[in-house]
Amino acid sequence: MEANNTQVLFFQHIKSILPAHISFVDEIADLLEISNDSAYRLIRGEKPISLDEMQKLSNHFKLSIDQFLHIKSDSFIFSGGLANAGETIFENWLQSVLKQVTQINSFNHKHMYYLAKDVPIMEQFMIPDLLAFKSFLWRRSILHYESMKGLKFSLKDAVPEHLTLGKKIDEVYSQIPTTEIWNLESINSTIRQIEFYREANMFESEEDVKKIYEAVLKLINHLEQQAETGLKFRIGEKPNTASPPYNLFWNDLVLGDNTVLAEMDARKVTILNHSVINFIATTDDRFNSYMFDTMQNLIKRSTQLSKVGEKERYRFFNRIRDKMKLAARL
Repeated sequence: MEANNTQVLFFQHIKSILPAHISFVDEIADLLEISNDSAYRLIRGEKPISLDEMQKLSNHFKLSIDQFLHIKSDSFIFSGGLANAGETIFENWLQSVLKQVTQINSFNHKHMYYLAKDVPIMEQFMIPDLLAFKSFLWRRSILHYESMKGLKFSLKDAVPEHLTLGKKIDEVYSQIPTTEIWNLESINSTIRQIEFYREANMFESEEDVKKIYEAVLKLINHLEQQAETGLKFRIGEKPNTASPPYNLFWNDLVLGDNTVLAEMDARKVTILNHSVINFIATTDDRFNSYMFDTMQNLIKRSTQLSKVGEKERYRFFNRIRDKMKLAARL
C-alpha cells in the first residue's frame, strides 16, 4: 500500500507541473509507449510502476526520485544544457530563453521573481538597439566567434534573426507577472560594457555610442513608468486592465546574482545563471521552498518602488540616470 501511495504522489506531482492545456493521461501514455488504459492504472496506483518507467518519467520531467522514495539527501537535481562550440551558440541561447518564458507563461497562475545583478535580460530585449549591442558583445567578446575577430560594432549590422527572437521574448515576458529586486549596482554591468567598447575603439562611430546610451536610458525610463503604474506593458503601448503586475523593490545591501524563481500553478522552479550564458534549473521542492522564503525575506528588507514610494522611486531612478549620463558624458 505504501508503494502505491508513493506512486500516486509521484503522478500527482507530474500532473501539477503540466500546463493546463496538456492531457495528463495522453502525455504519460505517449512517454511510456503504453495504452491510455494502462496509463490510467499506473496513475491510480492499480498497477505498479517499474524503475525503468519511473526513471524515464523522472528524466523527462527533471524530477528527483529521492523525494518520492523519502530518501534523505543533501543533493539537488538540476538540469540544463551547456553552450556548444560553434557560431550558433547565441541563436540557440535566445531560443532556449524563449522556450523558458513560453513554458512559464503557459500556466494559469504564473509569477517570476528576479534577483537582479544586472538589468533583467528579457527587459533589455525591449530595445532593439540595446539587443543589437548585447548580441554583438556576447558573440565577439564572450563567445569568441572566429568570424567576428577585429570587427567593430555598428547598429547597421544588427542581425535580423536576433531582433526577431528578442521581440518574441519581450512579447511573452511582458505577459508574466513579475517581482524584481534591484540594487543601484544592477546598471553597472551595462555601463562597463559600453565604456570598455568605447575606450577600446570597438564602436564604428561615436554616434553609435550615443545611440546605445540613449537606448539604455529609454529602457530605464520605461521601467520607471512600469514601477509607477505597478503594471507591465511594452514600450510604445499603455497599460490596461489585462496588464500583469510589476513589482519592483530596491535593496541597497544585497547585490543579486540573476536568480529566477518561477511559480507555475502548484509548481515552482529555480533557474540559476552560470558561466555567463548558461543556466540550470531545478523543481526540487525543498530547494524551491528555501529559495521562495529567501526571496520573501529580501522583499521584506527592501524598499518598494512600484505603485507606492514615489519619493524613493524618483530618487532611485534619478541616481541610475545620473550614472548613465556621467558615463555617457551627455
